[in-house]
Amino acid sequence: MKTYAKIIIGFLLVAACLLFFAWQGIYLAKSTETQYKVFVVEKGQGLFQIASNLEEQDLIKNKIFFEIYLTWQQKSRLLQAGKYLLSASMSVPEIAAEILRGKSNQEKITIIEGWDSRDIAQYLENKEMFQYYELFEFTGFPMRDYTEYKEDFSSEFNFLQDRPKNAGLEGYLFPDTYYLSNEMSIENIIRMMLVNFDSKLTADTRQEIEKQNKTIFDIVTMASIIEKEVRTQEDKRLVSGILWKRIENNMPLQSCATVVYITNQKTTKISIQDTKIDSPYNTYKYRGLPAGPICNPGEESILAAIYPEDSAFWYHLSTPEGETIFSRNLEEHNIAKAKYLK
Repeated sequence: MKTYAKIIIGFLLVAACLLFFAWQGIYLAKSTETQYKVFVVEKGQGLFQIASNLEEQDLIKNKIFFEIYLTWQQKSRLLQAGKYLLSASMSVPEIAAEILRGKSNQEKITIIEGWDSRDIAQYLENKEMFQYYELFEFTGFPMRDYTEYKEDFSSEFNFLQDRPKNAGLEGYLFPDTYYLSNEMSIENIIRMMLVNFDSKLTADTRQEIEKQNKTIFDIVTMASIIEKEVRTQEDKRLVSGILWKRIENNMPLQSCATVVYITNQKTTKISIQDTKIDSPYNTYKYRGLPAGPICNPGEESILAAIYPEDSAFWYHLSTPEGETIFSRNLEEHNIAKAKYLK
C-alpha cells in the first residue's frame, strides 16, 4: 500500500508540475518588453500554422501553449484572417482574443501617401474614431517643438533616435491600409504605423544611409519633399538626385511643397509673399533640408531619397497635369515655367 501511495503521490506531483508548466506558458507572457509587431494571419491558415508563426516571430514561448489553449476553449476554428498588432508582453489568451476578434470587428482605415499628420488627424475624426487633437498628443503638432507628449516611442524604435531634439513623428506615420480593433487606442494606432515603417527599412537600406553619412531623419525629410513634388518612381529618383545635388552645392531647394506645408493651403500654387515666410521649413528662405518632414512618404519615395539618380538636370517643375519637366540650367527652367505654368 505504501508503494501504491507513493506512486499516486508521484503521479499527482508530476501532473501538478505539468499543469503549472502549462499555466505559465499560457497565462504568463514570454517577455516584459512591449515592442510590438504586425502579425499577419492569411486566409485559410489554421490553428497549427498560426501557432507556429507566433512562435517563429517570438511572440509566444511555445506553439503548443497556443494550441492547447484554443483547443481547450473550443475556439480553434474561429481564428480569423487579418493584421494584428501583437507583443511578446501579451499572454496567450490576450493574443488569441485579438485574432478571434478578426476583421469583421475591425475598422478599416487607409492612410494616403503624402498625407501629413493634420490630414491623418482630420481623417480619424471624420471616421468618428478620435478627436482631431488627440493624435498630436503623441506625434507632436506640425512645426512645433515636440515637448509635451504622452508616449516617447524612441525607446521602442531605434530609427527615431537620430531625430533632432523635440522633433515629432511627422514623416514616420507610414501610409498604408490598416485594420484596427474597436478598442485600439490612438497610441497603438501610431505604434502600428511605426512598426510598419520599421519593416520597410531593411538592413541594406540602413547600411546605405550610414554609408552616405546621412541620418534616417535626413532621408525621411527628403522623401517627404519628393512625395509631394512628383508622382512616378523614375521622376522621384531624378528629383532626388537634383535636390541632393543642390544641397551639396549650397543652392536653395526652393520647394513649393515646403511652403504649402507652412501655409496649410490645399494648393500647389504659392505667392512671392509666401516664399518670404520666416520659417525653418521654408526652403526658399533657408538653404538645406527643411526643419523636418513635410508629410508621411511612401516606400517608393523613401527608396528614391536613398538611391538618387544622377543627371545633368538642376531644376524641375510639375505641370498642372502632373508631368515633370526637367531643365539643365536656369534659362531652360524659366522657359519651362513660362510655357507650362501660365
